[in-house]
Amino acid sequence: MTDTLVLLRPIITEKSMSRTNAGKYTFEVRKDASKQEIAEAVAEAFKVDVLDVNCITVRGKTRRLGRHVGRTPDRKKAVVTLAKGQRIERYFTEGV
Repeated sequence: MTDTLVLLRPIITEKSMSRTNAGKYTFEVRKDASKQEIAEAVAEAFKVDVLDVNCITVRGKTRRLGRHVGRTPDRKKAVVTLAKGQRIERYFTEGV
């Protein structure tokens, strides 16, 4: 897979933004992506050294609209740890 297929979008929340000071960046990734593919995609896309990748599978929530019941789709998040002193500058400006 190429980096455009693995990385879907950065996750911008209060918790993920506070982790950027420690060199940890959070991305939404494809559900079938492995840790190795995620590390290669981040390294290639942002020209940084990736030390660690932690993956979290988030189950979709059950939602109701009147009497109809449905679910939001499942998704996968990856928390990527970079080498000390490295940053992803485009992380803060993309998607704004």
